[in-house]
Amino acid sequence: MDHRFDQLEKVRGGIAILLSPVQYLVHIPVAGYHWLSDTLSTHQMLLEENNRLNKEWHELRAQLLKFSALETENMRLRELLDSSIKINDRVLIAEVLHVEIDPLKRQIIINKGSKDQAFIGQTIIDAQGVVGQIIHVSLYTSTVMLITNPDHAIPVQVARNGIRSIAVGSREDYRLELPYLATNSDVKTGDLLITSGLGGRFPYGYPVAEVYRVDQDDITTFSSAYARPTARLDRHREVLMVWPEEYGQTSKPAGESEP
Repeated sequence: MDHRFDQLEKVRGGIAILLSPVQYLVHIPVAGYHWLSDTLSTHQMLLEENNRLNKEWHELRAQLLKFSALETENMRLRELLDSSIKINDRVLIAEVLHVEIDPLKRQIIINKGSKDQAFIGQTIIDAQGVVGQIIHVSLYTSTVMLITNPDHAIPVQVARNGIRSIAVGSREDYRLELPYLATNSDVKTGDLLITSGLGGRFPYGYPVAEVYRVDQDDITTFSSAYARPTARLDRHREVLMVWPEEYGQTSKPAGESEP
């Protein structure tokens, strides 16, 4: 009869209305479970995505730092190559392997040795000036004494007027001293000191230091000048080994060393 005449439709409608709150309440846990599951899943996905992006950021940051270091190194090499173009002597780029931290030694070790024809007394420069000279040679490495070493001395002259002197190392960092200058010597603050070529150890004309102070003593007949090296002694990564034109005639053979 219900199928044919729909007599119970109103009753069924009323019952459905009465039961709808119950159905809603029964559905709440299921809906809550799905909502919580979706929320947790989305949260987990966001965490994973955040971790992935964070990892990529660190990788890109590391690459950027590496690129920055490579760009800086490229600039240094360009400066060195530009410096080598300005001189007529044969040169070779060497990498600094070790820096002696003892302030009384002031030495570095480079990755070129007798197999590269390095020799005792060979001049080492960078793009700004004289760094020092080789004092010991092995097959694959060489030890370089910096010009600021207290035991080092280099013949120099004032580029402005040609006055000659000897620049010796100092116990103070990055300072050269010109002792026993005549009181009337025309040496002024700002003067550029270059190698004089005397003694045959350092080729003529390389920048060495810039005078920053001159002390005159009225009691004695001498004065002293103090200069800062033009070479970047505290930033070495690459340096230039210099072979003078007369190498092979007056220089020591590669591999020889002194006691």
